[in-house]
Amino acid sequence: MEDRRAANRMTLNVKSVIVDCTTQERYDVVVENVSPVGMGIRIDASAPNLVGRDIIIMAESLIMYAEVMRQVSQEDGSVMIGISAKRFTGDVLDYLYSKMEMPGEN
Repeated sequence: MEDRRAANRMTLNVKSVIVDCTTQERYDVVVENVSPVGMGIRIDASAPNLVGRDIIIMAESLIMYAEVMRQVSQEDGSVMIGISAKRFTGDVLDYLYSKMEMPGEN
């Protein structure tokens, strides 16, 4: 049986941003692929463990509110994170419209 994380994945390589909703720390990441059941997000190994934290993901035309479910170290020293989508709240939407910028925007 095919691993559901690999099912119908579309390759993507988009510089993106995630924000830890608790600390409001911002991390530059790369969304590498997307599927109907999730996405592959690569983050620098120096980032803190985000498992159990709520995050906001902003990748070009995609904005998602999610909880980090797992972090898996990769051979190249980076970390792939797995997420579970959550429903937007008013506080999250307020943050999005008042504070978030894509990488390279000023």
